[in-house]
Amino acid sequence: MAEKLEQHMVVKFCFLLGKMAGETVVMLETTYKEAALGKTQVYEWFSRFRNGELSLADQPRSGRPLTS
Repeated sequence: MAEKLEQHMVVKFCFLLGKMAGETVVMLETTYKEAALGKTQVYEWFSRFRNGELSLADQPRSGRPLTS
């Protein structure tokens, strides 16, 4: 979980630097190898950032809560 948050921070950093999503995918794959976020995930994060949502927290989801 911590590694995914770290990668989300890297994606945000690249976005703020003006990098393209494709460049970011390549950088993540070079650094994290098999543990890298997928291309689709990176593009989704870029889309969120372009829409003005710069928070790294996950969106609330519908369904059963974690605790009952």
